Amino acid sequence: MAAFKIPKQKEIQRYITLFNVLAKYGFEDVLVQSGIAKVIPKSYLGGHPDTKENLSFSTYARIRMVLEELGPTYVKLGQIFSNREDMLPPGLIKELEKLQDHVPQLKNFDVQKAIETALNMDLLDCFLSIDPEPLAAASLAQVHRARLLNGEEVVLKIQRPDIEDVIESDLLIMRQVAKALEKHSPQAQAFQPVRIIASFEQSIHEELQFLREMDNTEKFAKNFEGNEMIHVPKVHRQFSTNRIICMEFIDGIKVSETDRLRAANIDPSAVAKVGVDLYLTQVLEHGFFHADPHPGNIFVLPHTGQICFLDFGMMGTIMPNDKEALGDLLLYFLRKNVKKIIHLLDKIAIKTEIPDHKKLEQDLYELIEGVSNTSIQNIQLGDVLNRFKTVLYENKIVLPHYVYMLIRGLIIIEGVGRKLDPTFNMTANLEPYTSAIVRRRFSLKRLFKKNLDRFQDINDLVDTLPDDINSILKKIKDGKLVVVHEHKGLKEFQTATSKSVNRLVFAVIIAALSIGSSILVVAQMPPLVNGIPLLGAIGFIVSAILGFYIVISIFRNDES
Repeated sequence: MAAFKIPKQKEIQRYITLFNVLAKYGFEDVLVQSGIAKVIPKSYLGGHPDTKENLSFSTYARIRMVLEELGPTYVKLGQIFSNREDMLPPGLIKELEKLQDHVPQLKNFDVQKAIETALNMDLLDCFLSIDPEPLAAASLAQVHRARLLNGEEVVLKIQRPDIEDVIESDLLIMRQVAKALEKHSPQAQAFQPVRIIASFEQSIHEELQFLREMDNTEKFAKNFEGNEMIHVPKVHRQFSTNRIICMEFIDGIKVSETDRLRAANIDPSAVAKVGVDLYLTQVLEHGFFHADPHPGNIFVLPHTGQICFLDFGMMGTIMPNDKEALGDLLLYFLRKNVKKIIHLLDKIAIKTEIPDHKKLEQDLYELIEGVSNTSIQNIQLGDVLNRFKTVLYENKIVLPHYVYMLIRGLIIIEGVGRKLDPTFNMTANLEPYTSAIVRRRFSLKRLFKKNLDRFQDINDLVDTLPDDINSILKKIKDGKLVVVHEHKGLKEFQTATSKSVNRLVFAVIIAALSIGSSILVVAQMPPLVNGIPLLGAIGFIVSAILGFYIVISIFRNDES
């Protein structure tokens, strides 16, 4: 085992806290079997009094409870991986989805000092007022209401003090635990904990980059430029840094508050249709979509009826080719073309280890048939997508991360739609987009562009072909052309042939010894023992031993 680096005092405290929580929920063996146990006092290795009671919960439930008790970084870990069906089993995903980002607000948090430090300017030069009480508290930041010098109301999203140090300390521990799990727990090895933590580390570092979130907000606004149905909050970059975001305050109604919507003379059914249409536009037209469209991130402006999405820290991006592939996947699904779906999945997947292609075909066929036999008003897209995720997981198909973000987003947005209107049907909203996909697919513009691209590829090939042929001919003339020919199974064939030849040689030797011994016995060649020629007897004994050896080796080979 590699040498374990002795951590600092703060890290030791975190190790002890982690060990206590793991022991409390029945995961004590994770740390006992790893190098981490070396820095934990022996007094902590005796188990936890609540362990027996907690063992009544399922393993997945206990994992979720561990994350909740360990605090913000671990809760964020669970939230991010609640949509990673390519890594985790459905049962664990279901538990992780229960994690909510209700983090207690910071105590003794000096808001004004934090803002002045982040902006490096006097507050009186920027704001008329700042509310010390947070509007919301999350694992990485707090949101405070403020007013600019011109009277405009804004919100300030401020990173928690020393959050980066806390995260780095937790990540250090997570990496160590992941290595221990992968080394000592066969059950955990299937989840690839080291890969999970590496992916989480990348995600949380990106979320800490507030400049990136501002870029996402402005890109989102540009995509919907001229669309009167949506409002995107304005970002004030002059009062923002990588640790603080200043943006327009949205005085709106959460989409989940249907009574307030009706009181403002806003029809929830209309909001459902418009909101879902806007989301599908993000996915199928822009290829840049909100990855966490839960009700707390979607507001309705009471005076205009416009939809407003908030929190652009987690966005999904779809490349142009992948966007076309998603459109094709939707069309093949509607046409029940299972073979085309499998071909497309294989094309866009980042990893496939399909154990049984026939089973995959059968699973997809049953999924499509189940949808086809259900009346359109009863189809719930969320159920279909969840079953589709299960098919992918069971058949070991890993799609790009954006696909899982998209599936999760669609499931959430359908739930929002049904909350606003119990009769809402997501599938019906998809019909105009499928028609548009078909029109684009067979449009003259697309056909012309596709053929032009093919012509360009052929032209490039023709341009480079003479040079390639000249290069091959030159290598032939110089005697430098090497043809690599691989014989698969040649080594095994050589081994088998060598064994057969060795046996044949043994057989010839045995035959020669037997014949020679027979001649000696018949000729009564001295010396004699009890009237039997000694040399002849020795020859027969050696022949018998060699014969038995060959027979035994043949039987052993046949059994293996």
